[in-house]
Amino acid sequence: MGIFGDIGGFIMTPLYYVISVILVSFHKLFSTVLDPAGGAAWVLSIIGLTLFIRTLLIPLFVKQIKSSRNMQLIQPKVKELQKKYGHDREKLAAETMALYKESGTNPFASCLPILLQMPIFLALFRLLDQAAKNGTAHGILTEGLAEQFGQAELFGVIPISATFLKADGNVAVMVLAAFLVLAMTATTFLTQRQLMSKNMPADALSGPYAQQQKMLLYVLPLVFAVGGVAFPIGVLFYWTTSNLWTMGQQFYVIRNNPAPGTPAAKAKAERDAAKAARHGHGHGSPVVETAPETTLDRRPAVRPQPKKQSREQRRKGAPKPGSRPTTNEGDQK
Repeated sequence: MGIFGDIGGFIMTPLYYVISVILVSFHKLFSTVLDPAGGAAWVLSIIGLTLFIRTLLIPLFVKQIKSSRNMQLIQPKVKELQKKYGHDREKLAAETMALYKESGTNPFASCLPILLQMPIFLALFRLLDQAAKNGTAHGILTEGLAEQFGQAELFGVIPISATFLKADGNVAVMVLAAFLVLAMTATTFLTQRQLMSKNMPADALSGPYAQQQKMLLYVLPLVFAVGGVAFPIGVLFYWTTSNLWTMGQQFYVIRNNPAPGTPAAKAKAERDAAKAARHGHGHGSPVVETAPETTLDRRPAVRPQPKKQSREQRRKGAPKPGSRPTTNEGDQK
C-alpha cells in the first residue's frame, strides 16, 4: 500500500494546489458579502470552481463535438466495412481504424471530458472529506480555512460535508442529498438523450456507435445514482452544476451547428427559413412579386408602312411591298 499511496499522492498533490487556489479565490470574493464560515459562501465557491473548470474545458468539448459528429457521419461507411469484412475480425478492425484516422475521428473523444473531470472530482472529494474528519489542510488551504470548509453548514442545519448515507438522522441532509442525486442523475440522462434524439442521423441510430450511446444513456445515470448517495453535499453541487453546464452547452451547439441529416438540422433549416421570411416581409401585408412591365408592353401596335417605289417600278406595275398580291381569274378557277 505504501507505493500506491506514494503514487496517489504524487498525482493528487498538484490537483490539491490547483483546486484550492481556485476555491479559496472564490471564497474570498463571496466572503465580502457572506459569512466566511457559512455554507453559502463555500457552496458558491464550489459552483465557481465548477464553472471555471468547465470554461477551461471548452476547447476539449468542441473537439468532442466534432469527433462525435464525424462518428455519426461515417456510420454508413462503417456498415459497408462490416458487410465486407464481417468474416475477418482483424481486417475489419484494421479497416475501421484506418477510416477513423482518415476522417479525423477519435471513438473515445466522447469520454474525455468525463475522464478529465474525475481526478478533479476526487480531489475535491478528498479536500472536503479530510477537512471535515480531521481538519486536514491540502494545497493552499490553511488549517483555519480547512476547518471552516469541513464544518460549513447550509441554513445552519445542513453540513456540506454530510452524505445521504451518513446523515445521522438529519432529515434536511437526506432531503437535499436525495434532491441533488436525482438532479445529477436526471441531467446526465437528459444530456445523453438530447444528443441521441436531436443530433444523430437515422443511419447512426442502428450501428455500433448507437449501441455505445444507448449503453451510456442508461449506465451513466445508474452509476451516478448508486454512487451519489455516498458523495458529500458539496461534491454533489459540483457534479450537478457540471451536468447543467454540459446540457446547456450541448443544447447551444446542437441548435446552432447541428449534424447534417438530423432532426436538429431540419429544425434549424425551418427556423432559418422563417427568419428569412420575417426579414423579407416584416412590415405590412405580404408583397407579391410580379414580372416588371416594359415600355413596349404599353405601346399600341404599330402597322408596318409600305416602302416607297421608284418610277420604274410603278411603270412596270410591280406589286408594292407590304400589299396583298392580286390573283388571275384563271388561277382562281
